[in-house]
Amino acid sequence: MATPHATIRGTAHGTAPVPLSVLDLATVGTGLTATDALRTSVELARTAERFGFHRFWVAEHHSMPGVASSSPAVILAHLAAHTDRIRLGSGGVMLPNHAPLVIAEQFGTLEAMAPGRIDLGLGRAPGTDGATAAALRRTDRRGAQGGEGADDFPQQLAELIRFLDDDFPDGHPYRRIHSVPGPVQATAPGGVQSPARPPVWLLGSSGFSAQLAGMLGLPFAFAHHFSAANTLPALDLYREAFRASEVLSEPYALIGVSALAADEEKEARRQALTGALSMVRLRTGRPGLIPSPEEAEAYEWSPVEREFADSWLANVVHGTAEEVRDGLNALAKRTGADELMITTNAHTPSARLRSYELMAGAYGLPDSDAG
Repeated sequence: MATPHATIRGTAHGTAPVPLSVLDLATVGTGLTATDALRTSVELARTAERFGFHRFWVAEHHSMPGVASSSPAVILAHLAAHTDRIRLGSGGVMLPNHAPLVIAEQFGTLEAMAPGRIDLGLGRAPGTDGATAAALRRTDRRGAQGGEGADDFPQQLAELIRFLDDDFPDGHPYRRIHSVPGPVQATAPGGVQSPARPPVWLLGSSGFSAQLAGMLGLPFAFAHHFSAANTLPALDLYREAFRASEVLSEPYALIGVSALAADEEKEARRQALTGALSMVRLRTGRPGLIPSPEEAEAYEWSPVEREFADSWLANVVHGTAEEVRDGLNALAKRTGADELMITTNAHTPSARLRSYELMAGAYGLPDSDAG
């Protein structure tokens, strides 16, 4: 089934070089609860909609105390009830963790709740450690890197798309199984259900999904925010492998980028440091809540940790609104990305909200509440 190009391609507003979008991890800071984090997600989505950001995605992670986005479909249903126009989606659902039919049903339901506003972004990693991936999949196979199912990703993807389009061929064991809500309702006697379904995106942090997305003619989202060294090679692979499809006539790639704006450069650095410390702890097997700026400032960094933090911060576009705008513009030009999806990770909800407001102002994005 063809997906209209308009549901994929965004429109740049103000002086932004490309469409701007938001990636939210529903982060939980020290002294705060998951309820606080999810309320902030609603505020962020409303803020993004207010300033004309194109889409708002949430990411699937598991067994991480500082990330409350373990159930993207549930969060997206909540966000759909609190927004009206902005596209909502997964950035992404980790397909190996789930049966394809379940994802087709979840996102068919979301599409019915918010017609024409849902994106289905898919990843092939587990979004967690091997033991947690095994628990999710009810299997004892924990040794394979990337988790059980990652190597079967193309087959899982093909099955999911067939469920979404309700087009298993005659003789297939799933021919009489239908994802509902979905296209089958339009073909039932008296059916008026729209056959539309969410566009599928492939996500990646290396070359595998880039090549697969290109070969299938699907839009591609690259995780520049935690795999910056691989960004240009992956985008090149995607563009070189791209074949026109019913979905896209030419490549469309967005990149996730970590950015944080504050009223003063010093405060931006202070807020960004909390994310760096959180990543140090995660990478050393000590995942926890997002530390406060005071905790990050007082932390006694080892030389190795300091080196990692400096390297991490080098890929976070942070500073005043104008500095962040200039950094994002340079990144868009260097990568040729068709869209920038901005994730702002900080301990304090007000700092995250303020960051997006400042970026919107720097690009002259119209405030729909101002009129």
